[in-house]
Amino acid sequence: MILATALERVFIINDNGNEIRLSDPDPSWNEQSVINYYANQYPMLTTARISAPQFNADKVEFRLETVMGTKG
Repeated sequence: MILATALERVFIINDNGNEIRLSDPDPSWNEQSVINYYANQYPMLTTARISAPQFNADKVEFRLETVMGTKG
């Protein structure tokens, strides 16, 4: 018998060398909705893009890569 289970999603951002792991606020949301949800707490997510998911044991990890511009 095959048993299918939903994997927990974890969203990872890198803030000044510190890795921050964010839990999934609602599994029914798509990844962009999760970014929008956390953008109030982490403003750098307003320009973030989502990397390809990585499967790690019983979790799916999404890296949120921020795009920071430079002036001049």
